[in-house]
Amino acid sequence: MTNSMAHSRARRNPASGRAPVRRVASGFAVLLLLIGALGFVPGVTSSYPDLRLAGPGSGARLLGLFQVSVLHNVVHLVLGVAGLALARTVAGARVFLLGAGAVYLVLWLHGLAIDRRTDANVLAVDRAGSWLHLVLGVAMLASGLLAGRRGHAR
Repeated sequence: MTNSMAHSRARRNPASGRAPVRRVASGFAVLLLLIGALGFVPGVTSSYPDLRLAGPGSGARLLGLFQVSVLHNVVHLVLGVAGLALARTVAGARVFLLGAGAVYLVLWLHGLAIDRRTDANVLAVDRAGSWLHLVLGVAMLASGLLAGRRGHAR
């Protein structure tokens, strides 16, 4: 088989030709979907029988580290679905990265400001989760600002 025939049969990479900001937004969206879905998987989420709808009483821990509740998992899933929908355009991808990045920074600040043992902790966020929200927020905001500048209009 000649090289040109092998090349014509090769699968096209769906990411090739897409603006960097769209690829980055899609990557974060998939990550958020994964985080949200894994929060509902016994074994990946320890103390699964202790998973609660919301609030500080949820004893479930994603990867044994991050406290989660049904509401917390749903927030990640909703943001992931929104990210996939918005990543279809450059403008939408930037909106997703900047908007969701801002949401995660607000969640980080909320986690720092509240007494996590009270009903103010509606999402069931612990210290590890708060710091994860900071990392996600900063990474998404930076990606939206930097990749958006270099992104082209596809």
